[in-house]
Amino acid sequence: MSYMRNRKQGEEIMNVKDKLQFIYEGYPDVLIADGFDKAIMGIVERSGMNPVVLYNKNKCIDIMVKRDGMTEEEAIEFYYYNIVGSHMGDYTPCFAEIL
Repeated sequence: MSYMRNRKQGEEIMNVKDKLQFIYEGYPDVLIADGFDKAIMGIVERSGMNPVVLYNKNKCIDIMVKRDGMTEEEAIEFYYYNIVGSHMGDYTPCFAEIL
C-alpha cells in the first residue's frame, strides 16, 4: 500500500483509518493509546529498541478537553499522571511536544 502523494503543507499523509491499518499490519506488537487515534503521528524506530507509536502531546490534551469536557489544566494533569506515567513495557507509546 503506497501512501506517497502530492500534498499541501500541513495536510495529513494518511487518514486515521489508514494510519491504524498501517500500524496493525506492519507493527502488530505496538501498543495503541485508547481514544487518541487522531493524535497518532507515526512510528518511532530507535537503535536497539522496539518500534513504538508516536503521538502528538498537544492533540492528546485537546482531545481530552473536547471529548471529556476537562479544563486544559485537568487534561494536562491527567495526561502526565495517567498517560505519560503509564509504562506498559517495551512497546509503550511515545508522546512528542511539537515545536
